[in-house]
Amino acid sequence: MVSTVLPDIATVRGWLDEVPDPEIPVISVTDLGIVRAIDWHGDTLVVAVTPTYSGCPAARVIELEIETHLRGKGVEKLRIDRRLSPAWTTDWITPEAREKLKRYGIAPPIDGTASDGRLRSRAARMAGGNMAVECPRCGSHDTEEVSRFGSTPCKAAWRCTACLELFDYFKCI
Repeated sequence: MVSTVLPDIATVRGWLDEVPDPEIPVISVTDLGIVRAIDWHGDTLVVAVTPTYSGCPAARVIELEIETHLRGKGVEKLRIDRRLSPAWTTDWITPEAREKLKRYGIAPPIDGTASDGRLRSRAARMAGGNMAVECPRCGSHDTEEVSRFGSTPCKAAWRCTACLELFDYFKCI
């Protein structure tokens, strides 16, 4: 009988760091925070994935990309579990991924805002606060929402009134 050494979780996580999000290829599925758990159940690797929302059109593609990548690394027995609870939140996006989004031209989600762009904090709303999305191109906060719907369901279309560039804002969920 030949004994197979299973890679440790840190190695598997490193492999998953190499799997890009299909809609935003500059960030990985781990950067995005959708890989929720990695564990060995006997000799089967189980990867739990939470899509950005339950109807995400890229969810199946992401699962297939994870499977293809891990099989390419020699993982023979694999199960991908889709977890819808707890629901994914933009709080799970890593700080490094937020910087990558910005460099790519997508304004990262602003903490403390709801997906519709309104401030989550009641105190901030009562104080009359407005959301100021920083332009990822020139850094100006002189921006405005053009449409709640951007290039993908998780983004909204914004415009910078300083440099006049259009850009996507990754909605806070």
